[in-house]
Amino acid sequence: QVQLVESGGGLVQAGGSLRLSCAASGSISSVTLWGWYRQAPGKQRELVASVSSRGNMNYADSVKGRFAISRDNAEKTVYLLMSALKPEDTAVYYCGAWTPWGSAYWGQGTQVTISS
Repeated sequence: QVQLVESGGGLVQAGGSLRLSCAASGSISSVTLWGWYRQAPGKQRELVASVSSRGNMNYADSVKGRFAISRDNAEKTVYLLMSALKPEDTAVYYCGAWTPWGSAYWGQGTQVTISS
């Protein structure tokens, strides 16, 4: 089992920045893929960014050049640094972790609201 706890969400004006954190505990050595997803009201959950255990990163086109995902293995934390925020970035952001055999774990989510 892997437990994930997100933090760092809040209300920010457009153009501002936020850093989300995802603290992991449990059997994290089994995780090979970490990611951030988001879900806006009335929309499906969508991938924002992911990073593999080998360090390969993937970003949604809508956030490329503005968001950066990173891992701190010592702190067992995954970060999402969000810059140049737009109102359309408003959503609940979820941290996820996946194992090679298909297990998926999710955090409880953190609200990010961008005011125009």
